[in-house]
Amino acid sequence: MSDEERESATKLSPIGVIGLGRLGRGIVAALLGSGRKVIAFDTNPTAAEETRRFAAHALEEMKAQGCSHLQPNQDGTKLLSIAASLDEFAGCEFLIESVVESAAVKELLFDAVEGLVDPKTVIASNTSALPITGLQRERKNPERFVGMHWAEPAYATRFLEVIRGEQSADWAVEAALGLGTQAGKQPCLVKNDLPGFIVNRLGYALYREAAHLLELGVGDVETIDRAFRNAVGLWATLCGPFRWIDITGGVELYARAMTPVLPTLSNVDQVPANFAARMGDSAEQSFYNYGEGEREQWQKLLHEHAWEMRRVMEHYDPLAAPGKNMQ
Repeated sequence: MSDEERESATKLSPIGVIGLGRLGRGIVAALLGSGRKVIAFDTNPTAAEETRRFAAHALEEMKAQGCSHLQPNQDGTKLLSIAASLDEFAGCEFLIESVVESAAVKELLFDAVEGLVDPKTVIASNTSALPITGLQRERKNPERFVGMHWAEPAYATRFLEVIRGEQSADWAVEAALGLGTQAGKQPCLVKNDLPGFIVNRLGYALYREAAHLLELGVGDVETIDRAFRNAVGLWATLCGPFRWIDITGGVELYARAMTPVLPTLSNVDQVPANFAARMGDSAEQSFYNYGEGEREQWQKLLHEHAWEMRRVMEHYDPLAAPGKNMQ
């Protein structure tokens, strides 16, 4: 299905968003920027004003970056309603939960909302690792449950994973893909509901090996970061690992090179020791030492970089169009 077909497949309004932490607020902003009406809810009494303030800033940023579907003088925050209770979601045709990453908490929320909305209302869980099959197992209408893994900053990145659980219906999956496309994403369909899905499984393997190199004394934190950034950073916004292999030597070259290395890679099944040493209330919880305001400067730089990389990726969109086999 093309992006245009996905977009036309989902013309649902309003969209419900439950959970207004930083990522939830970003999802709200992304939907508002696409011109969709949004009903949002959080148990935190200060969340409403924080969400409106965040959305107003994000929408101005989206307009400045040319990524908004709103009219030039349109106030997108007027498309946002803050619900006083879950009862106000009864008319939603698509619902996204973005509460804490806990199966137990999510299931309690699903218990509360399942009976409020129509059986055909799609319910999407914003999760980075929890299997959707498990979340839908005890549901009354499991076929309407899907996963939607968003990433920070949710209104700027092109990233979105849509996860099909074992009982997810085609119409629910297509609705999620369509909504993601409307919100300016390039959604990736995860067909096999493994913990961590695609991007986090790749990421966790990377983090584990980086920790292993640190433990071996191969390099310090800054050296390992620099090596990775100057190598993988060169191509990762242009293509994925399979195309990188294709255009830089081919499968046989890489297979020969990796053969002696694979047995030496870390395969530990626990959190690396140098992660554990930085965990807990008394720990720094960081690999770098940051002076006052330095961490915030890096976070700001990441935010600016997200927009820059979006422009780079959009430059190559003609190559990435369906039928061009660009991933």
